[in-house]
Amino acid sequence: MERWRGDDGSPLRIEPGSGLRRSDIVTTDFSMWRYRAALPYAADRVSMGEGCTGLVEVADDVPFLAMPEWLNPTASFKDRGVSAMVSALRAQGATHILEDSSGNAGSSVAAYARAAGITATILVPATASRQKIDQIAAFGAEVELVEGTRDAVAAEAVRRSETIAYASHTWNPFFVQGIKTIGYEMWENLGFALPDNVVAVAGSGSIALGLELAFAELRNSGESDRSPRIFIGQPEGWDPIVAAIENRTYSPTTHAQLAEGASIALPVRGEEVARAVRSSGGSGVAVSDVEIARSTRFLLSRGLFAEPTSAVAHAAYRRLVASGTIDADQSTVVVLTGSGLKAAEATRRALLLAADEPAD
Repeated sequence: MERWRGDDGSPLRIEPGSGLRRSDIVTTDFSMWRYRAALPYAADRVSMGEGCTGLVEVADDVPFLAMPEWLNPTASFKDRGVSAMVSALRAQGATHILEDSSGNAGSSVAAYARAAGITATILVPATASRQKIDQIAAFGAEVELVEGTRDAVAAEAVRRSETIAYASHTWNPFFVQGIKTIGYEMWENLGFALPDNVVAVAGSGSIALGLELAFAELRNSGESDRSPRIFIGQPEGWDPIVAAIENRTYSPTTHAQLAEGASIALPVRGEEVARAVRSSGGSGVAVSDVEIARSTRFLLSRGLFAEPTSAVAHAAYRRLVASGTIDADQSTVVVLTGSGLKAAEATRRALLLAADEPAD
């Protein structure tokens, strides 16, 4: 089996490459692979047009730019990482892959495995959104529901990885290589400049790691002499990375909440993510269900149908503005990770909860 973790059980390190210059962009390719000069296994890529999701100006107390990642093929940001990861696994000879997922990563792996002609088995929490489970099955993957927490599902996947290639979006370093294209796109879409701040939800924290990688590579290539601050939001009770950033003790919870995609108590690269956020000058914010619900409603009022997990990023942004950490003189991109269509029940619960709150 291909190596996916160190001999001591730790995640493999992800080092920045030499990056690319604006002249390296393949402008006729309308996918993340337009940045192929900075991506591994580009010659054997498995692509369905992921990336190029754009930036949307959003009016708020302090306006921001939203990056609607549900414009990817399976309606979440995971497609970027999975495209790079499945490309690498196919090039390495994998014919059967295994993934554990609360939904979005599973449906993405199922889709890209089908496109690559690879068999996929997806382990999913029994409590996952029905829409996400149906999407995984529709792509032809074998779906197995696992009782227990999200972390229990991951433990079962690690056990089975002894015999099946592990296509883990949390462990596999090629996944983060795809996620870094979010940072490259911001740079290109802003006229080859970078914003002051980026805010994203963190379950496993791969967006923060991808952004750090992209910004480092842009410095390496000489295209940028600065990096944005990276901020993450997590749901209250499911905020181990925020706790690490704040150097406080985290106590795992079993409390179910709206942001099902970010309910991860033991993120594999949690310490790496905390370091990336701190070194950028950013910070972490833990937000309540009420805040998540209000942000879900607010985004809908702007025509952005974000699932509650995505809305965590906006709830964190609102807190950062209120505290003065982000101000009106700064440019900020808020990454919205997935569509409300994939989490209909959670979105419905969010809107019911927000109905009891004052209007924006």
